[in-house]
Amino acid sequence: MDIDIDLTYTTRVLLRLLNTPSPTGFTEDAVRVVEEELAALGVTATRTRKGAPRWTLPGPEGARSVTFSAHVDTLGAMVKEIRPNGRLRLTRLGGYDWATVEGEYALVHLQGGGTLGATVVNVKQSTHVWGQELRELTRDERTIELRLDAVTRDDEETRALGVQVGDFVSWDPRAVVTDAGYVKSRHLDNKAAVAILLAVTKAVREGHATLARTAHFFVSNYEEVGHGAAVGVPADTDELVAVDMAAVGEGQNSDEHTVTLCVKDSSGPYDHALGNRLRETARAAGIDLRTDIYPYYSSDASAAWAAGADYPAALIGPGVDASHAYERTHVDALRATGGLILAYLTREA
Repeated sequence: MDIDIDLTYTTRVLLRLLNTPSPTGFTEDAVRVVEEELAALGVTATRTRKGAPRWTLPGPEGARSVTFSAHVDTLGAMVKEIRPNGRLRLTRLGGYDWATVEGEYALVHLQGGGTLGATVVNVKQSTHVWGQELRELTRDERTIELRLDAVTRDDEETRALGVQVGDFVSWDPRAVVTDAGYVKSRHLDNKAAVAILLAVTKAVREGHATLARTAHFFVSNYEEVGHGAAVGVPADTDELVAVDMAAVGEGQNSDEHTVTLCVKDSSGPYDHALGNRLRETARAAGIDLRTDIYPYYSSDASAAWAAGADYPAALIGPGVDASHAYERTHVDALRATGGLILAYLTREA
């Protein structure tokens, strides 16, 4: 690999992002983190009217432009109902199974300011009370509830705490970097890619890479609900490469230690010619690039195409195990993904 991203910087920024709550629709704090990291690199971002940050690293005069997208919004929930027992019913933000958050710590972000700690439980949580009924319980929006870390026994006491229907709820990411180089956390989808784009920007700004293309970077804030990149991608984009997590699991070709090119997902195949350019770039740079197909997946590239975008689009990303649950990747995959992006940006168009 000819050019590396700074892994110390990448993991530091990634941990900062992971520990900044940003469920879909509530991303202001995470967007501000992106802007602050860019400012430290001497780069100024602009925002779309939907609140998505964008920035550009110019290439040679007249060069074609490629946009790399990632998303800073994550899975989460909103308060749907304040129950008579003072606990909260939730509605999901994004697509996940309720069983993947049962037992998780959470924060309720109060409309009036501040937060309340909480824990996700089910309505028959105690095995000593419910026995077999607990084991047979279906986990869904009717049986999962939020137990607040506050003295409340009814809905009036909960409302007195400032809780309202529509308050956002974020999950505790429990972000850890292990001695073996694994990053364990919720929301690696897709804060890993955002950290990688910032690391790529750092490498270029510090003179470690000479661009052959103009590089645009677009960080969407509504990807988890399907319309993140439907608008806002820079108008002069010649190619779009979405950078998002690669799905690792049985029957998949992706790996936690590598970067993957997704050639097809639920939205259909991605651009074959652009994919081949990325494959050739990886071969020339000595990067282990896997190819894979994701059966239940779509991306910001899918959203851009569905909205009528007229440019080729591809999807790459680091391998992430247990997606939409308590996820894991390895710094090898962060390095490989950043290396592929830098190799593509510096390769003659």
